[in-house]
Amino acid sequence: MLERLNQALEHIESHLDQPIDVADLARVAVTSEYHFRRLFSALAGIPLSEYIRHRRLTVAGAEVLAGERTLLDVATRYGYGSAEAFARAFRALHGVGPGEARRTGATLRSRPRMSFRLIVEGNSSMRYRIVEKDEFRVAGKKARVPLVHEGVNPAIAEFIRGIGKETQGRIAALSDQDPAGIVSVSVLLDQSRAEGTELDYYHGVVTRAEVPEDLDTLAVPAGTWAVFENSGPFPQSLQYLWRDVFTQWFPSNPYESRPGPEILRVRPSEDGTRADAELWIPVARSATPVARD
Repeated sequence: MLERLNQALEHIESHLDQPIDVADLARVAVTSEYHFRRLFSALAGIPLSEYIRHRRLTVAGAEVLAGERTLLDVATRYGYGSAEAFARAFRALHGVGPGEARRTGATLRSRPRMSFRLIVEGNSSMRYRIVEKDEFRVAGKKARVPLVHEGVNPAIAEFIRGIGKETQGRIAALSDQDPAGIVSVSVLLDQSRAEGTELDYYHGVVTRAEVPEDLDTLAVPAGTWAVFENSGPFPQSLQYLWRDVFTQWFPSNPYESRPGPEILRVRPSEDGTRADAELWIPVARSATPVARD
């Protein structure tokens, strides 16, 4: 899998001065576009679109300093429709406009070429199971919140505090299947998983029961789920679990992520410092077996 991802990175490098179609990258990596975006952002730590933009501006920066092409020629070569758009993007990365950089020979920033490699530590394992689940509903209360990678998400914390105890009790009573009890359900609206992008967050239960009209519902079709178990400090270990699923488990197993909600069931300790958790990720079998890189 890592070898195919690196081949996709090579495709990016050879097409920096051309349009880059994510569908082409996914074909090189032998995976779906959805999974390629998710896996790339997890492994690289930045969204795919941002990496491509920074690589283009890095290479364009060298051409700006070389002075062999006009600034407009450099701009159009790397996909910018006007010198103004190019100048704004250039300044955002390099901290200086292209004209000033050429006149003064300014020091520019560089986004290095990226490659992926496997580091085998052998000192931990992930507990997971594969579940085939019929269609169900998520019932509860929904809010639009920003994605936060580390620490407590203040928007989610404030939203949950605003749900009354009576409503909480009615929601909990609807739970009739696994994962049992109150769960956190995230529906990502931006495949990049970039911090600050918005998602739909449900504080609710998994159910097939009739849902009162004053509650929000999310219909989830039948499908396959990978269920990961985790215990540790709260909330850090849960956020590390999300990271490890995409950086360790997916590259080593014949599955890929598919569109759908991610469901987290948390049972905190009495003092709130630790928690036991289950993370449900919608998955599908990969089209090809896992490569032994």
